[in-house]
Amino acid sequence: MSDATDPWLIVGLGNPGPEYAANRHNVGFMVADLLAERIGGKFKRASKAQAQVLEGRMGPPGPLSRRVVLAKPMSYMNLSGGPVTALRDFYKVPLDHVVAVHDELDIDYGSLRLKLGGGDNGHNGLKSMTKSMGPDYHRIRFGIGRPPGRMQVADFVLKDFSSTERKELGFLVDRAADSVECLLAEGLERAQSTYNS
Repeated sequence: MSDATDPWLIVGLGNPGPEYAANRHNVGFMVADLLAERIGGKFKRASKAQAQVLEGRMGPPGPLSRRVVLAKPMSYMNLSGGPVTALRDFYKVPLDHVVAVHDELDIDYGSLRLKLGGGDNGHNGLKSMTKSMGPDYHRIRFGIGRPPGRMQVADFVLKDFSSTERKELGFLVDRAADSVECLLAEGLERAQSTYNS
C-alpha cells in the first residue's frame, strides 16, 4: 500500500503536435500545462519514456506537500499505456498514486467527475493504460459532452472546442487543476464532494 512519501504521477492525456493542441481530446494536456505553470517548471523530454515530464512539489509547504511527476505521453492517445507504465516503473509510483486527466464524452461539457478505478468507457487512452497497468488508478474525467447530430465520435474529439465552449474553457481547466491539487492534499472523498458535478 502507498504512503504519504510516495510520489504521484499526474498524466494529462492527449495527442502530440500543434495540429491537436486545441482539440477536445487534448484537455488533459491543457490541465497538465496549467499545473506545470503553477509548479513553476517546464516540461522536458523524459529519457526513460516517450513522454514530456516535470518533477516538482504540489500543495502547501509542510506535511501536505506532495512529490509529483507531471507527464504528457508523446505517443498517440491510443498508445498512452507504454509511456505511463515506463514512468511509473522508473519513479516507483504505486498504482493508486497515478492520476489520469482526460476528456469524457458521457459527461456534460465542463462537468468534472473524480474516481478511482473502473472501466475505460471506450476512451482509447484509458484502454491503453488499463491494459498496461490494470484499472486501479485515479481518473479526473473532464466532460466534453456528446457529438451533435450524426457527427462521428472520432471527428468530434479531434475538433477544437467551439467558440462558445472556449469562453469558459480557461475557468474549467483551472477548476480541473484545482481538483488534482485537492485530490493529492485531501484525498478522493473530499475532492469528489468538492468538484464532482
